[in-house]
This record gives sequence, structure tokens and C-alpha cells, in this order.
Amino acid sequence: MNRPNKQQKLPNRNGSKRILRTYLTIALTIAILVVGYIPASANDPVGVVNNLSDFIFGLIRAIGLIMLGFGIVQVGMSLKSHDPSQRANGFLTLAGGIVITFTKEILTLITG
Repeated sequence: MNRPNKQQKLPNRNGSKRILRTYLTIALTIAILVVGYIPASANDPVGVVNNLSDFIFGLIRAIGLIMLGFGIVQVGMSLKSHDPSQRANGFLTLAGGIVITFTKEILTLITG
């Protein structure tokens, strides 16, 4: 019934592919420039590794704090709704957030 005839045009899907290809090209170029911009210090390679380690542990701590906050909210909501399964999940999320937040301290305690 609604068959396209010669006057009707089908939607052009090449435009969206071109936009996606352009976006991916720009994103990849920016990623290469950012990664390539990291200065390599030949004088103090241990300092570079320590800085990278501090940066990574900072990211891990941020993720742990987010999980910790989410766990607190989940426990609070479970206490309000009297839902024991949500309360258990909230306490597990809370414990996981604490462990992830203090990962660096735990590792230094283990390794000495």
C-alpha cells in the first residue's frame, strides 16, 4: 500500500553514518593528543610512576566514595520502606564502598 514510487525518496542513512564516523574520528584524535601529551621525564622515572599511581588511586577513591554514598541512600530507603532485601543490598554496597575507598591504605598495610 505505502510502496515508494519514483517521486518518494527513502530516508538517507548515510548521513548518520557520516556523523558517527566524524565523531569517532574527532574523539580518537583528541584521545591520541591527550595520551601523547603526557610528558615523559627521563630524569625521574620513579616519580612518574608514583604520580600515575596517585592519580589512579584518586580515581578509585572517587568511585568508592560514590558507592559509599549510594549505599547510605540505599540503607536509608530500605529503613523507610521496611524492605529487608534492599537493606542487605545497601549494607553490601556500603561495605564495598568502604573497601574501595580505602584500597590504597589497605594495600600499604598488607605490603608493609
